[in-house]
Amino acid sequence: MGDPFYITTAISYPNGKPHIGHAYEAIAADAIARFQRQAGRDVRFQTGTDEHGLKMVQTARDRNMPVAELASEMSGHFRAMCDNLNISYDRFIRTTDADHYGASQAIWQAMEAAGDLYLDRYEGWYSVRDEAFYDEKELVDGEGGAKLSPQGTPVTWTAEETWFFRLSKYQQPLLDLYNANPDFIRPEARRNEIMRFVEGGLSDLSVSRTSFDWGVPVPGSPGHVMYVWVDALTNYLTGAGYPDAEMGHWPADLHLIGKDIVRFHAVYWPAFLLSAQLPLPRSVFGHGFVLHRGEKMSKSVGNVVDPADLATAFGVDALRYFLLREVSFGQDGSYSAEAIVTRVNAELANSFGNLAQRTLSFIAKNLGALPPAGRADPADAALIEEVIVAAAGLKQAFGDLMLSQGIEIWMRGVFACNQYIDVQAPWALRKTDPERMNAVLCTLVRAIRILAIAILPVVPRGAGAILDQLGVSDDARDHAAIDDDGWYARRAESGEPLSPPTPAFPRLDLPVEAA
Repeated sequence: MGDPFYITTAISYPNGKPHIGHAYEAIAADAIARFQRQAGRDVRFQTGTDEHGLKMVQTARDRNMPVAELASEMSGHFRAMCDNLNISYDRFIRTTDADHYGASQAIWQAMEAAGDLYLDRYEGWYSVRDEAFYDEKELVDGEGGAKLSPQGTPVTWTAEETWFFRLSKYQQPLLDLYNANPDFIRPEARRNEIMRFVEGGLSDLSVSRTSFDWGVPVPGSPGHVMYVWVDALTNYLTGAGYPDAEMGHWPADLHLIGKDIVRFHAVYWPAFLLSAQLPLPRSVFGHGFVLHRGEKMSKSVGNVVDPADLATAFGVDALRYFLLREVSFGQDGSYSAEAIVTRVNAELANSFGNLAQRTLSFIAKNLGALPPAGRADPADAALIEEVIVAAAGLKQAFGDLMLSQGIEIWMRGVFACNQYIDVQAPWALRKTDPERMNAVLCTLVRAIRILAIAILPVVPRGAGAILDQLGVSDDARDHAAIDDDGWYARRAESGEPLSPPTPAFPRLDLPVEAA
């Protein structure tokens, strides 16, 4: 196996069903994981659900059911979402898993041994919806003078005995970390926000609760359960085998999370790890929100859409392509049924899908197998070079987490192929110059193979179907295979028949309800 690469999503809080934001994060992480596997890395990809905390207790109470039963039911919805969206996770972790209890208690004991935990009384503002504590200076005014969190969620005054973590002790170490590692927090706007927050001073953090018992018990402190973010963040260690196994995939290379929870991952989490004397993750990336027609999703507005419904209406690959192509990674993006149809039809169906379909259909109908090399022309080598440059551009962009830009560069290769086929017109050459026709078709097949391998992380089913049609084996679909100049000759010489293809990326129609 190659060098380890460990990527995680945030674990979703399952007091409600998945929405498009959950789907976007899972799809983006999956594309990155698949891309790294193509590079030969030993990838571990983890996602899951964060099942403790007061919100879960309140939701279970409202539904008149045991909270453990609610957790299992709702976690199942998130796992189903991942499976439906073709998410290639290695582990779907639940914070109710037995090994996670052990990992959470182990890091607690390590922080306690460092002298960073002490028992006191907490009085302050708490948002149940955010599962977060806020200083008075962070609150904003709502209607009627109500106090709200910076996210606009209700806060309540909370008072109870609690364990505190000496977060204030780590203010300077955290600033030193950020300054020494500019890529620790990405994109830059998130880094700047966190720098300002930490520079403003850190208060010690309440890390246990006594008002409910749904959580990981604090070792040696009856009646206390861990603050939900302590055990939630520890899931990344659990998945790496902490504390019982050698953690071959730790530290994590990338924590991919929403921009609203960067503070927990870029302030609290590295402070906990520093306290426990554990290696820090290499990067925390806070992506933006996915808005519906430019508006944030809200049950009250009625614009919350189940990602399963979108996948059913448009197809999994189409939804994956749209979200990764349309949304500039790290920024907010917007979607609508019209936007999905327009983008997918213009690029995936009409450009790449049609290129592959008409090329392979022409070969299957007129030759039945891949043609010999034929009489080459400088235009052939020029196209292959342009396609290789496009694939390399996608590779570099994905390595820098510039997903939308990478797909845009890839599309340049697709457009070049379509221009080439229109100029070369193999259907006309069939009658006038069959040898030259063979060279054109050979060039197009080589280009389509390169483009399909490059875009596999984004649309694995459709691109995989094209590669299946070409007889490209599973172990010849990595970055190195793109430069395999001998592939076509080996495949053409085999004489295996080429059957008429099935469209890998059919055109979309606007759903009736959205028209």
